[in-house]
Amino acid sequence: MAGKADLMLVMLMGLACLAVVCAHGDDLEVGRFSGDRFAEEIRRMRALKTSSVRRDSVSSPAPSPGPAPPLQVGTSPRVYLATAYGADPTGKSDSTGALLKAISDAFQGPSDGFLMEGIANLGGARINLEGGNYLISKPLRLPAAGVGNLMIHGGTLRASDDFPKDGYLIDLSPTTSDSLSSSSSSKYNYEYITLRDLMLDSNYRGGGITVINSLRTSIDNCYITHFTSDGILVKSGHETYIRNSFLGQHITAGSDSRERNFTGTGINLMGNDNAVTDVVIFSASIGIMVTGQANTFSGVHCYNKATGFGGTGIYLKMPGLTQTRIVNSYMDYTGIVAEDPVQLHISSSFFLGDAFILLKSINGVAKGISIVDNMFSGNKGLDIVQLDQANGAFNQIDQVVVDRNVAKGMNIKATMARGSAQGNGTSWTVDFSTVLLFPNLIKHAQYSLSPGDSTFPNHALRNISNNRVVIESNIAVPANVFVTVDQGLSS
Repeated sequence: MAGKADLMLVMLMGLACLAVVCAHGDDLEVGRFSGDRFAEEIRRMRALKTSSVRRDSVSSPAPSPGPAPPLQVGTSPRVYLATAYGADPTGKSDSTGALLKAISDAFQGPSDGFLMEGIANLGGARINLEGGNYLISKPLRLPAAGVGNLMIHGGTLRASDDFPKDGYLIDLSPTTSDSLSSSSSSKYNYEYITLRDLMLDSNYRGGGITVINSLRTSIDNCYITHFTSDGILVKSGHETYIRNSFLGQHITAGSDSRERNFTGTGINLMGNDNAVTDVVIFSASIGIMVTGQANTFSGVHCYNKATGFGGTGIYLKMPGLTQTRIVNSYMDYTGIVAEDPVQLHISSSFFLGDAFILLKSINGVAKGISIVDNMFSGNKGLDIVQLDQANGAFNQIDQVVVDRNVAKGMNIKATMARGSAQGNGTSWTVDFSTVLLFPNLIKHAQYSLSPGDSTFPNHALRNISNNRVVIESNIAVPANVFVTVDQGLSS
């Protein structure tokens, strides 16, 4: 529109000049104006220009509006800004009250029906920390049970020096004294709560996040540090998904002089059906403690505390009903412990620094175990899979497969093995005791005998005790014997 207005102005000024020349051509010499008339014509052209610009400004549409101002509390029913409630984003003063008020308002905001029965849908309400660093002196606890579809995101929470030592910075459990906590008809406290893009500094006082009896909770892109109990505690409920996060009691990147004294647990799963994906635990006594069933771990990197210093990467402490899958993970100088494992799968993972897998007998049960296609690297000659039978030997062994693993500087252990023997005589022995995982256990053996001449002897498998297979013939003969054994087949 501005281009058209300029063109019209030029045309009008040209016509005005032509009119002046035509009107006064008889009185003036060609190419000359008198001073008075020239000044008068200039004033007329300026007035014409001003009039044209004024008309153009009236007819032109209003300019496009700029970006909308940031949402403030009250302008959106489902976005609650921390600073709008008086929270201090510099971390100099206590923001506990302000943040709890924002959470309370979110809970009392509009809802859109229900998720699970008894769980009110808050419609995606968001408590936005706006990139601030907030000091809190007590846990941020949700005020009542029976709500879902809520997010807390985008900032840092730091425990004050008087924060309760048994508390968690974010506590997804209802206040038991709140009358609203008994109004929900749901068997779960919350559903679809999301904690995202947060840094949580427990200041060596308590833990980071606790999720109690909740359903479909998401903890995403969080950095949790300086905890003394648990970085994340999940108790009861179902389907807490922890992903793309970093946890460590101390901020370090390995080779820390304090490593022997690391305490606490990175993630403590006391419930079923949870998933930990693409998570790093870089300092804690135990990386992940599991006391619930049907959990899965993928892309986990544990270098929390070396096994040699008493640390454990992943501890599966649910004897008799494990139902756990660990895949594509990195156990860095710290290993995996499983008590009486039943239905345990470990594959496609890397064990560095003499890290190994330990099967610990509680009641002697080892069933449905698959440890395959892993890499092990060390320099101490340790066994890649070991047994702890201090409480009694494993005597209920079924469907156990430890095979196709590779090792450098460590000893291969397996439940399936192949071997051969060569000699001239009536007896051949193939010793599998250095390879087989379980002592004095061969459930299945298969062999072939190939004579070195035209002799056709009678032969038979005579003994499989102490993981040694003995083949005998009725006459002396030069022969090669090939044997395959299996410890884990069903009886």
